[in-house]
Amino acid sequence: MARQIGFVGLGSMGSAIARNLIDDGHTLHVFNRSPAAAEPLRQAGASVAASAAEAARTADVVFTMVADDAAANAITFGEAGLLAGLKPGALHIAMSTISVATARELAARHREAGIGFVSAPVFGRPDAAAARKLFIMAAGPDEDLEVAVPLLEQLGQSIGIVGTDPSQANLVKLIGNFMLSVVIETLGEACAVAGRAGIDPMHLVDLLTSANFNAPPYKIYGALIASQRFEPAGFSLPLGQKDNRLMLAAAEALGVSMPLASLVRDRFLAARSHGAGEGHDWSAIALCALAEAGLDKRR
Repeated sequence: MARQIGFVGLGSMGSAIARNLIDDGHTLHVFNRSPAAAEPLRQAGASVAASAAEAARTADVVFTMVADDAAANAITFGEAGLLAGLKPGALHIAMSTISVATARELAARHREAGIGFVSAPVFGRPDAAAARKLFIMAAGPDEDLEVAVPLLEQLGQSIGIVGTDPSQANLVKLIGNFMLSVVIETLGEACAVAGRAGIDPMHLVDLLTSANFNAPPYKIYGALIASQRFEPAGFSLPLGQKDNRLMLAAAEALGVSMPLASLVRDRFLAARSHGAGEGHDWSAIALCALAEAGLDKRR
């Protein structure tokens, strides 16, 4: 069923998802805080709103895909925010990777306003979003999931239902990104050892991903690290660093120690000191192990 949909947040991920919704016949009203990002969607048939509230005003469902907690709060609250525009009974599907605490606050504020709220963060890079190959983690009240899931099924290859508390989907996403960051660190160390021993790191990756490590994270990040191809960013290093901070904060709130997450935190800091920044993929934390082994190709 075609719907009136608002979409806020048109970065590389959001734009790909929004375009798929247009292609599915939905009527989209889009907003991005940097207006130029909305122009390709306008050309594809979307109407461009002047604020998040305006994008939400006629919508049955609003999707959001923004960078962090500050952006999520900015587009949700205030006179120009989503809650000012959404009508009672509408649904907000938040696909952003945000903190557990912020997800809880958003869910509570939507509940008070009589508006549905589902957290649906995703695993996948922009090319996966465009190809509808995302892995989506969703959580929210059953009545909200009944509306959200059919739409999400159009956007990803699988929908994992976490539970009825939206913030639990955000925690699962942070846990998943923590696990990916450890894979990246492992690959960096492995390529450093192989390189020092005279084994071509790319050959190492090919060998291992043809054996016990035949899984997308090892193949994708292994190739990037072995070739030291950290630009352009599929998922930027600062965003990965942000997710690491959120994971450690969530673990601390639960009284759980995460030694590997703490190690990765230090790797993010060290990678920044090695010159990695906004334009670098988060796999650039592998530069630390490579540089320590004298294998940083930039030097």
